[in-house]
Amino acid sequence: MLFGMKRYVIMFAFLLPVVAALGWYGMMTSAQLETAAGAQKIPPTMARKMMNGPKEFVLLDVRTEEEFKERRINGALLIPHDEIHARAKDLPADKSKPIFVYCRLGRRSQVAGEKLAGLGYKNVYDMGGVVDWPYETIGG
Repeated sequence: MLFGMKRYVIMFAFLLPVVAALGWYGMMTSAQLETAAGAQKIPPTMARKMMNGPKEFVLLDVRTEEEFKERRINGALLIPHDEIHARAKDLPADKSKPIFVYCRLGRRSQVAGEKLAGLGYKNVYDMGGVVDWPYETIGG
């Protein structure tokens, strides 16, 4: 009986920090979780509303040139996600200018958002993939 109880005490001692960490993680708001990686994840409908406003912005496609030629959102600038650091000179000097990032499905846009945040950009919005863009596109 004593051995069984000791096992539970040891298990509890190891699990307590894990449960506490998960509880703290669960208390974070979705905005805190999404911006922790570098870009705020927003749906295409919100992105379009923000882009229709009076503020200047950059629409950044982070896919390959072939994908860009095949189908893209009108007005997008192409900088593949793996070229962001090398082509930083092509990005706005004003690090507060909104940058809307998209790729095909959403993974590369997330990576690009992290890189842009690392370069000091403050208003980076990850729109996910062009496949989720319900509005007009150029190409296919």
